[in-house]
Amino acid sequence: MGTLSFTTAMSLDGYIADANGDFQWAAPSEEIFQLHVDRMDAVAAEVLGRKTFELMRYWEREPEDETWGELEHAFARRWRELPLVVVSSTLTETDFHSDHARLVRSLDLSTLAQIVADAPGEVEIFGPTTAAPAMLAGMIHDLRLFIVPKLVGGGLRAFPEGANLGLRLIEDRVFDNGTAYLHYGAS
Repeated sequence: MGTLSFTTAMSLDGYIADANGDFQWAAPSEEIFQLHVDRMDAVAAEVLGRKTFELMRYWEREPEDETWGELEHAFARRWRELPLVVVSSTLTETDFHSDHARLVRSLDLSTLAQIVADAPGEVEIFGPTTAAPAMLAGMIHDLRLFIVPKLVGGGLRAFPEGANLGLRLIEDRVFDNGTAYLHYGAS
């Protein structure tokens, strides 16, 4: 039986994207990217929405030039091995080209609970919109937050209104660029 986790980069005021939809300010440094590569060993599956899936398609193919370094290749290899569950009511089977992903039209809590129960390890739910119902239902076991030292003043919130979770700090770290990594477990 697996566990459900939520990982995100966010501004100090709690947003994953600003009011214009920009999130480039949260791009990981090499040091932070190394942590992402390392933590992927514990992830058994990913649940993600359409927008995140389309963004992560970047990792599906090796670049034709020499733009990637060792870390990027390591992350891409691991990403392509992970089973993905993509939640989208707008993608069609024709749009959906992935050897390691399955498409679900909607994600109710019982379906998510079954995905987690069937997983041999950690299931990471990716994106605040996709994760919101699970967070409100108290299904999230771990939160991994990368707090970027930036105030954006509005945009897409990392946590849904009404989220009420008791948490205990498991790990913390501050990177050279001032980003703080906080790993919390549900208490």
